[in-house]
Amino acid sequence: MTPTLNSIMSRLHVKQLRLLIALGEHGSLLGAAKQLALTQPGASKALHEIETTFGTPLFVRTNRGLAPNPVGHCVIRYARLIHTDLAHLREEIVGIMRGYGGRVSVGVIMGAVPLLTDAITSVSAEQPEMSVEIVEDTSAALLSQIDAGRLDLAICRTSVSQTPYLYDSVFVQHETLAVISNTAHPLARRRRVSLKDLADYRWVVYRANMPMRLLLEREFQDAGLRFPTHLLETTSAFATLSLLQKNVSLVALVSIDVARFCTGHGVACTLPLQLSSKSEPYELVTRRDAPLSPGARMLMDAIVERGRK
Repeated sequence: MTPTLNSIMSRLHVKQLRLLIALGEHGSLLGAAKQLALTQPGASKALHEIETTFGTPLFVRTNRGLAPNPVGHCVIRYARLIHTDLAHLREEIVGIMRGYGGRVSVGVIMGAVPLLTDAITSVSAEQPEMSVEIVEDTSAALLSQIDAGRLDLAICRTSVSQTPYLYDSVFVQHETLAVISNTAHPLARRRRVSLKDLADYRWVVYRANMPMRLLLEREFQDAGLRFPTHLLETTSAFATLSLLQKNVSLVALVSIDVARFCTGHGVACTLPLQLSSKSEPYELVTRRDAPLSPGARMLMDAIVERGRK
């Protein structure tokens, strides 16, 4: 029987996590013991205690050393995650004691990346020693990471959640959408483009049932056009740009901020297409009543300020 969470938490020690990580790196008890300045019998005893804690063997003993079994691979992966979280904990404590908040983890949907990077640039100029982790994903994925405590805040939309009351959210700005393409696209030099002109081209879009995808589907439906097939689906701005660079016939629906960034750097052009639908606004989201570090509050203020411009 797998031990309870309380049992694991009461018996597992940080030094045992270090041993698991070392065993994953060396594949031998002797190598792991040397790295941690342990005797081999001491390391063997510690491993026995770890396997007892989890209620199952974690390694296969071979002539060449120790090889993690599937459960062992899982435990080692989480040991590394916990080690990383502890390092982040220390970094944040140091930052708070110095008065700048230490480390902030922030999530962002693709369209709001330029807004976030502007805010981070401003905060970094004021607090150059503050560390920021940026996670780009869908609103649903970002909300899940907020739930798990992996993110301090996120620029996304709570409308995708079935439990929006679990979050505190602040309006950031409305999102205007644009269609971009390679600068060599056949329609790039047109003064005006209609949705019908783009119906036979291949689109880079978000996954089904996501707000921007639903908006595009509605645009085609309202125009009496069949929605394109053979789509390329991604939530990554970089993947979108890479695809446009590799194929001059592709088009993609993005936020106007992303379109301006691409156009300003000459990596894409904005097609002169007028969309009638309006996208949902961005929200700055945190866990309801969750305590926030000074650094997180500073970044939130910078995001809201730039959203109002």
